[in-house]
Amino acid sequence: MSGTLTGTAGTRAKAGRGAGWAPAVRRLRALGQAELTLLGRNRGVVFTALTVPLSLPFAVRPAIDQLDLKKQGLTIGTTLLTAAIGFSFLFAVYTSLVNTYVARREELVLKRLRTGELSDTEILTGTALPAVAIGLAQALLLCVGCAALLHTGAPRAPYLLLPGLLAGLVVSAALAALTASFTRTVESGQVTALPLMFVSMIGSGIMFPTETMPHTLGSVCELLPLSPAIRLVRAGWTGQMSAYDALGALATALAWMVLAVFAVRQWFRWEPRR
Repeated sequence: MSGTLTGTAGTRAKAGRGAGWAPAVRRLRALGQAELTLLGRNRGVVFTALTVPLSLPFAVRPAIDQLDLKKQGLTIGTTLLTAAIGFSFLFAVYTSLVNTYVARREELVLKRLRTGELSDTEILTGTALPAVAIGLAQALLLCVGCAALLHTGAPRAPYLLLPGLLAGLVVSAALAALTASFTRTVESGQVTALPLMFVSMIGSGIMFPTETMPHTLGSVCELLPLSPAIRLVRAGWTGQMSAYDALGALATALAWMVLAVFAVRQWFRWEPRR
């Protein structure tokens, strides 16, 4: 892959980076296609990314059935749909990208890419494109499937659903890059990714809606990285979110995007951790 995507260093690299949007798009597309090819060869990652988000919501359904969803204006269909999309953020994007970034760094792929025309942002973005595309496609398929099988109907506020999906995908990818910065090997990535996964599954409203939590606990959990995205996705289907709450969720999501991108720019490691 590196042979097709890297070029000469120096002046040519600087000129390529400042040549405008069209060359950047072509470079991102080439890197994304190469990453998609490599991703397809890792059957374990592909299997986890595709099947776990579909199966886990039904595994936690007995616990969800014990909640008083009607009191909060929720249904089992919208709750399971939101859970499945949340698991897609975590498994299709976050955990798979942690492994990808660590593997490419330890194989010196990222280091070689930096000697070519690709900028640092393009390298990280291009590497993330296949996982983000899988997460987005999976979320859209889940929306269609749940509308047909769980009778969730069409989203009542799609203008909230789309920002929620975007926020979840971007934050998950950025946090994956940040987690990879502190991960030594691909094997240890399964451990370093666990804290955010557990906190997000329990506290961000993926397994249990934050609306069913005690008020103080729910208010704190709404500030977690993936909480705004989950709230916006759920509100996109139910339409039950005031303009004030929507602006608050969007502001929190934007703050996490900016914070995560800043942290990646500061601490992402391009050299192998040996």
